[in-house]
Order: sequence, then structure tokens, then C-alpha cells
Amino acid sequence: QVQFVESGGGLVQPGGSLRLSCAASGSIFSGSPVGWYRQAPGKQREPVASMTTGGSTWSAASVEGRFTISRDNAKNTVALQMNSLKPEDTAVYYCNTPLNIRAWGQGTQVTVSS
Repeated sequence: QVQFVESGGGLVQPGGSLRLSCAASGSIFSGSPVGWYRQAPGKQREPVASMTTGGSTWSAASVEGRFTISRDNAKNTVALQMNSLKPEDTAVYYCNTPLNIRAWGQGTQVTVSS
């Protein structure tokens, strides 16, 4: 079973930056679109950003211009660079493969607060 391990979260002030990383067991990322998702308290999990195998990206309107997804197929990792963070970005962040959602990892908590 594929396992995702997300890391890099933490507490940051509004306007700050964080870089999240996701590692997967096996080489699952190399042949699949990848994506980041988040779930805020009391809300449903939502997609944040994704990247195809060819490198095309999509971002949710709420993070457009602030978040950047990237992938390293050789290392089987996916990253999410988050800049200009806002309190509403506070959530647990997860990675997965959008076309074939697998078991979710534990995620990494991002808290944006002064």
C-alpha cells in the first residue's frame, strides 16, 4: 500500500512562507499527476494545487500566485512552496495522486497566526 509522508508544516505569521514536502513509498509519483490538498477545522478537504506528469500546474483561486507546486521524480517527492500566507490558509495539508486517490497520510499542520 502506498504511503504518503508529509512534512514541513508549522506556525508562521501572516505574510510568511513555508515549504511543504511529501514523500511516497515506491515510485508512485513518477508516472502520475500529483496534488496537494488541505482540510481546515470544520471544513471538507479541498484541492490546493496539482501538477501533471508533463509539468502543467493548476492552483485553487484562493492560493493562485502565492503557492507553487513542484515535483522531483528522481527523489519521488512533491513540494508546495507557500508564500504570503494568510490566516485562512491554516489547515492540515496532504498530498495524493488526483486521478487515483489513495489512502491519506497523516498530513502536516500549517498554522498562520500572529
